[in-house]
Amino acid sequence: MRLRPSLLLALLLASLLAACGGAGAGAPNLPPLRTVERVDLNRYLGTWFEVASFPQRFQKGCTATQANYSLNPDGDLTVRNRCNKGGLDGPVKSVEGRARVVDKASNAKLEVSFFWPFWGDYWVIDLGPSYEFAVVGHPSRDYLWILSRTPTLPAATYDAILARIGAQGYDLSRLQRTLQVKAE
Repeated sequence: MRLRPSLLLALLLASLLAACGGAGAGAPNLPPLRTVERVDLNRYLGTWFEVASFPQRFQKGCTATQANYSLNPDGDLTVRNRCNKGGLDGPVKSVEGRARVVDKASNAKLEVSFFWPFWGDYWVIDLGPSYEFAVVGHPSRDYLWILSRTPTLPAATYDAILARIGAQGYDLSRLQRTLQVKAE
């Protein structure tokens, strides 16, 4: 069976919107999502622990979630996500993808792909002065991750992050803490 080009294009577009969370879905009547002024990609590289996130089906059952970013010669980033499925002692699952900067003036707006040819927005919307934490969101406000260089954040830091992302229109009732290993 051969699909007409217009039907094939429509199916591809529907798949893309589903994979990326839909352009602008979930953010009616809200101002555009603000990013940080500048991200130094070299300082952003390395391992991040997920402290909290909006639950996503592709992360179902994940604990001890981590992301590692490394720079490629072409300027893109390799993204390696890993987690333990079903508990801290569960089997390790991992996936590798690519990220590319789409706003070179700030480096705060990126796109990430784990399944080519689909790319999703990855915007850095909050960042610690020493890169000790980062908050990654999506313009639709349907995706949110709070990341830290350590498995936990001090309560005052976490609460201040919540205040800032709440002010950006995120529904904090959707946020779930991520079970992490204890810091040594």
